[in-house]
Amino acid sequence: MGGPAPVAGTRFPRYAPAMKPSPVGMLLAALLAACTGAQPAGPPAPQAGTLVPGRLPASWYAGGPVCSGTPSLSVHAYSDDFYILRQPACTNYEKPFLYLLLGRTRALLLDTGAGGLNVAGTVDSLLEVWRARQGGDRVRLIVAHSHSHGDHVAGDSQFVGRAGVSVVGLDTTSVRAFFGIQQWPEEMVSFDLGGRVLDVLPIPGHQAASLAFYDRRTGVLLSGDTFYPGRLYVRDSAAYVRSIARLARFAETHPIIHILGTHIENSSRPGQDYPVGTVDQPDEHVLQLTREDLLTLDSALAGMRGRLVRTVLPHFTIWPLPPR
Repeated sequence: MGGPAPVAGTRFPRYAPAMKPSPVGMLLAALLAACTGAQPAGPPAPQAGTLVPGRLPASWYAGGPVCSGTPSLSVHAYSDDFYILRQPACTNYEKPFLYLLLGRTRALLLDTGAGGLNVAGTVDSLLEVWRARQGGDRVRLIVAHSHSHGDHVAGDSQFVGRAGVSVVGLDTTSVRAFFGIQQWPEEMVSFDLGGRVLDVLPIPGHQAASLAFYDRRTGVLLSGDTFYPGRLYVRDSAAYVRSIARLARFAETHPIIHILGTHIENSSRPGQDYPVGTVDQPDEHVLQLTREDLLTLDSALAGMRGRLVRTVLPHFTIWPLPPR
């Protein structure tokens, strides 16, 4: 089933700064940041204005390799209408994050996890709590994806064919059709949940159908596997560089309270990650990244001039992969 027409569409201008630093200087600045933890200077951050505040826990610990009883998603209420869910480590070492945002008429579930869990049951419970608190009919659920990799879509079958639920397809054509994106990936569109508008930004590079979602109510940017505290796997270097440049420009003109991705792979020690396959991560990095972290990534990528190399920065690692 197709989605509603977008509220508005914006085609991003081509990146053309008034005075572009030299590539060598930009790369040196990024490498200096990796050693010192310093962030490159950038435009002043926009003011937060009247954004709805939220709460993040001190730890997202997902447990160890052994499940106790029936495993279930952990649920954290960032605010009364914004939930952050995480898959327990005992069910999948990826431990992905899922997001549920609620408006007056629609709710958006971003990703369905890596499998082995009753995701639909948890989401149904949260929607019922919301309905009981707000009154009226149950909102329509939109199941969308940060991208189409298996550890983020394995629970889709729990929602397909259900009344009151629309599941967005996984390929770029389906994503474009549902959200009404005419010019991929340059166009940003807005998606209204009913009194809550999300900006939808195409960000291919990690995966062809990758999307970011910006919540105007809270100032939170959801960045999927494209940007998070861990190994930033880049499959299409040219597309990824352009996507990060667009995200950076967006962040320069919108209040960004937190950038939240879909994994934590780094430890709390700068520049150190947990090896692939690690289940128990007791000393994790925080989930949230910042506008300044995004600008650091953009600067480092620009300095590589299209020839991406594995680069360790304090909160994440640029990790190019060979094209498929």
